[in-house]
Amino acid sequence: MGPAVGPAKNAPAAPHAVDRLAALLAEDLAAVDALIHQHMESPVGVIPNLAAHLIDAGGKRIRPLITLAAARLLGGGGDGPRKLAAAVEFIHSATLLHDDVVDVSSMRRGKKSANVLWGNSASVLVGDFLFARSFNLMVETGDIQVLDILARAASVIAEGEVMQLAAANDADTTRERYMAIIAAKTAALFAAAGKAGAVAAGRPGPEAAALETYGRELGLAFQLVDDALDYGGMSQTMGKNAGDDFKEGKVTLPVVFARDAGDEGERAFWRRAMGGERTDDDFHRAVALLKRHNAIGRTIDAARAHAQTARDALNFLPANAYREALEALPDFVVERAY
Repeated sequence: MGPAVGPAKNAPAAPHAVDRLAALLAEDLAAVDALIHQHMESPVGVIPNLAAHLIDAGGKRIRPLITLAAARLLGGGGDGPRKLAAAVEFIHSATLLHDDVVDVSSMRRGKKSANVLWGNSASVLVGDFLFARSFNLMVETGDIQVLDILARAASVIAEGEVMQLAAANDADTTRERYMAIIAAKTAALFAAAGKAGAVAAGRPGPEAAALETYGRELGLAFQLVDDALDYGGMSQTMGKNAGDDFKEGKVTLPVVFARDAGDEGERAFWRRAMGGERTDDDFHRAVALLKRHNAIGRTIDAARAHAQTARDALNFLPANAYREALEALPDFVVERAY
C-alpha cells in the first residue's frame, strides 16, 4: 500500500467526524450541556467542583452524541433524547471517576485526575452522585424501556470493571477473556447509547437493534485503539500517561498477541512483568516485543474490523445527514491511532 495522501497544501483542515456530528447536533448538544450542569449542582460545594473538573475537561461527548444522532436519524427529538444523552454522559463520567481510583491514575483528559486533587473518597462518592443523577434523568423521560436499557448497561459496566480487576496481573489472560472485559466495561455503554436513542424515537424494533450493534462494535473499536495507544501514544493526545496499562498489569490485546507469538523466554518476561515484578526498563522491552511481533498493527486491524461492522449495521436505516455522520465515526475512532 502506498503512502497516505494528505490534504492539499494550504487547504483548510477538514473537521473530524466528532466535530461534524457536534455541529449537526449543536442545538441538542447545547441543551444536553445545560442539563448536565443543572443536574450536577449541589449545595455540597465539592460535588459540582469535582464533577466539573472532569465533565468540563474537554471530553468529546461521543456517547451522548450517539444517543442524539440515533434519535434524530429515526425522526425523534425533543427533551427525551436530550435527557437520555445527559444520563449517558453522567454514567460515563461516574465510571471514569471510579476507574481512576481503582487504577490509581494520576491523569485524565490531559489534567490531574480528580482523585489526585480531591482524594479517593471524594472521587468515589461524587461518582455515586453522578450515577444517581443519571437515574433521575432517566425517570424524567417517563419511559420504562429506556430506563431498563441504561440501568442494565450500568450493571454490565460494573461487572466488566470487576472482571478486569480479577484479571489484573494474570499473564495468561486469553483473547476471549479480554474481549469479554472490554465488551462489558466499554462497549456496553456505546451500545446502550445507540439503542436508547432509537427507543426514545419510538423505534424499539430492528432499528434499535441495529443502533445497539453499531454502538457495541464502535465501542470495541474504540477500546482496542485505546489499548494500542497505551504502548505508543503521546500523553497529550491520549489524555493519560502512556504505559499505564502495563504498570497496572492489564493484559490487553497487544500483549496477548506478543505473548502468544513469542518464545518461552518472552513469555517468561510477560509473566514476570504483568505479574507485578517490573523494573524501570521493562516498559521499553515490552514496546520492543510488541513491535517485533506487529502486535500494535494487529490490534489496529482488529479495531478496523469492528469499525467496519459498526458501519455495516447502519445499512438499512434511513439515508440522511445523521446516518452519514454516524458512518464517519468509526473511521475517526481508528484514525486516532495514527
